[in-house]
Amino acid sequence: MLSVAERHKYILDHLNKYGFVRITDVANELGVTKVTIRKDVKILEAKGLLYKVHGSARSANPHVADTDVHVKGNVNREEKERIARKAVELLNDNDSIIMASGSTIYAFAEAIKREFRSHLNVVTTFLKTSVLLNDVEEINVVQLGGCVHKKSLSAIGGYAEAALSDFSCSKLFFGVDGIDLEHGITTSTIEEAKLTQVMMRSASKIIILADSSKFGQRGFGRICSLEEIDVIVTDSRISEQAVAMAEEAGVDLVIA
Repeated sequence: MLSVAERHKYILDHLNKYGFVRITDVANELGVTKVTIRKDVKILEAKGLLYKVHGSARSANPHVADTDVHVKGNVNREEKERIARKAVELLNDNDSIIMASGSTIYAFAEAIKREFRSHLNVVTTFLKTSVLLNDVEEINVVQLGGCVHKKSLSAIGGYAEAALSDFSCSKLFFGVDGIDLEHGITTSTIEEAKLTQVMMRSASKIIILADSSKFGQRGFGRICSLEEIDVIVTDSRISEQAVAMAEEAGVDLVIA
């Protein structure tokens, strides 16, 4: 049987490799009880070496706060630009798409303006996207109304949600704050989560644009389960565990 120190090393090694571990899995792999592993995790958390979540442990606190879109735009900028360019390849001539808000979605809008040369209908809540794409002759922009969320610069609330019922679009593109096997797809506010759920009902294919840092994270507002997503476009830094997680859920991964 492994010593306490050996068990702790095993847990930390797996956290460094995968980003999280399930208590049940570790107990089964080491041939000890879940009670033993819970005690190990509690000790390691007290030392600041991990963050305990119900039934599992993670290398860091997975919960994220609502952040201004301008601040987000400077984080992982190169990865977001690669994701945006890859996402343009998913567009077809005469597509009618919904675009949510966020820094990766704005990078996507910039890539569309640079690279897409066919007709496109765009329905969006995101003010920055509307202004940017309105300059493109081939693109017809529908700006949804409502209360403007100051940090996301997105129209939210009942007006935007009601208007979406009038549209039937081929694809929805949206960014997220967290992608988690247990907790699902999340964003930082309940209002954005609810609006995205309505967007999903108005689109045939659901596509997430998210850099690899979003895997294993959790926002405050839950949008849906991972199984409800059709495609995730992400960057090459995605972990093996995250790839397995997406494949298990039946999600198509597109690596930029």
